[in-house]
Amino acid sequence: MAVRTLSFASRLLPARLRALPATSAVIFLARWLLLASLVGALAGTASAGFLTALEWVTGWRDAHPGALALLPAGGLLVGLAYHRFGNRVAKGNNLILDEIHAPRAVIPLRLVPLVLGGTLVTHLFGGSAGREGTAVQMGGALADQLSRWLPRRERRLLLIAGMSAGFAAVFGTPLAGAVFGLEVLLLGSVRYDALLPSFLAAVVADVVTRAWGVGHTHYPELAALPLTLGGLGATLLAGAVFGLAARGFAALTHGITRVFSRIAYPPLRPVVGGALVALAMWGLGTTRYAGLGVPVIVEAFQHVLGPQDFAWKLALTALTLGAGFKGGEVTPLFFIGAALGSALAGVLPLPVALLAGMGFVGVFAGAANTPLACLLLGLELFGTGAGVYLALACAVAYLFSGHTGIYASQVVGQAKHLRFGRQQGRRLGELGARPEQD
Repeated sequence: MAVRTLSFASRLLPARLRALPATSAVIFLARWLLLASLVGALAGTASAGFLTALEWVTGWRDAHPGALALLPAGGLLVGLAYHRFGNRVAKGNNLILDEIHAPRAVIPLRLVPLVLGGTLVTHLFGGSAGREGTAVQMGGALADQLSRWLPRRERRLLLIAGMSAGFAAVFGTPLAGAVFGLEVLLLGSVRYDALLPSFLAAVVADVVTRAWGVGHTHYPELAALPLTLGGLGATLLAGAVFGLAARGFAALTHGITRVFSRIAYPPLRPVVGGALVALAMWGLGTTRYAGLGVPVIVEAFQHVLGPQDFAWKLALTALTLGAGFKGGEVTPLFFIGAALGSALAGVLPLPVALLAGMGFVGVFAGAANTPLACLLLGLELFGTGAGVYLALACAVAYLFSGHTGIYASQVVGQAKHLRFGRQQGRRLGELGARPEQD
């Protein structure tokens, strides 16, 4: 009702007045201040409830390690739910990106309970997955419900704002969340027309989530270091390794998705995948790689980890998500990057905390093709002292990950290399793997 009222009120102004630049800007600001506040409030509230439930689920799983045996049964529940009710929404984040690139129909509201329930079940029984996919999908789906009362041309802005709000709320990083929504659509390009809606929605979502009393993980502030020739070389080398790790994660996840797609009955895919994940963790004798793995991420900043940590998290997350479980990739990518950076501290002349922080944002930058959002993420989480190192790590990782990524519906807006210029305008899924899950 409020959206209709504001739209009607703006039409009451004389056409000549509405055409003035300053007046148009005021109308746009007022309109999106209302819309973005609604989107942020919805996404923030949904994320607060999700994070609270996820914290309880994680605590219960840690207290009952034997629950890992039920992971195949949990996979069956997730598989059946999506097979019965989620035919259109099974693509997750890729569905939202598709609707922004080529709008067709409002995203069904049933995506919210499906991805929420699926993610909680995944974490309850020990699957290796994240949480940002859930928050982004909920933010996009809730925002899209408002598009029923808006002109069709504004739906894209609303969906972008919803994605930004979901990301900002789940990590407590409004600047990174806003830029993530603007940057993730087009590889190498940014949607500036959604700048104001994204920032407003991200800020409101973060404020609302915190107002519900939901906190976020605190990471150590990285100390400022002078940029030396040796430090620069180590940073560039580490960034290249982070980019290759991101490329490997994306390729492995998409490859596993293709393998599991050969199972004719979709609900059986996460059953088989769940059994393999459970057997692997039993064989390793640890649940260190289950769920988000935040304790290990924090540990990576404190001392050098072995290379097995990032390798096992990469493999088990790719298997969990490729088999059809729900959640997201971002927090596992934080784990993979931080653990890899920590391991590199054994051979590179940089502090372990700095390399862990660089890997934290660098691997994500390469996998999601969002280097600017990842730089802001690092500044918001680790402070500005190591900003130059974080920026270089994100830029080099982005370059070395090539035209691959975790989002198949991401479109190449600006090629990373001149020799890839012919790929401009094409979806990543058309260039290689064709994943349908997040």
